[in-house]
Amino acid sequence: MPAPANENSPPVLMSMNEAVRATSLSRTMLNKYRAEDRFPTAVPLGDRRFAFVRAEVNAWIIERIARRGEAAKAVAA
Repeated sequence: MPAPANENSPPVLMSMNEAVRATSLSRTMLNKYRAEDRFPTAVPLGDRRFAFVRAEVNAWIIERIARRGEAAKAVAA
């Protein structure tokens, strides 16, 4: 398991395929979320290549997990 990132660590990028695996979203849904500004902004790497900052994707996942409790409370109310 890699060491936790800190402020001095260089950013680590993840490909679209890695983001799909990490989030369990399809490529289509991930692109929809990107178009709606509901997913971290991609980093352009070339004419047809881009990647995501791993820490931003992980933060997005953590935020979604945190919202899970809020959604359950709203339904119960």
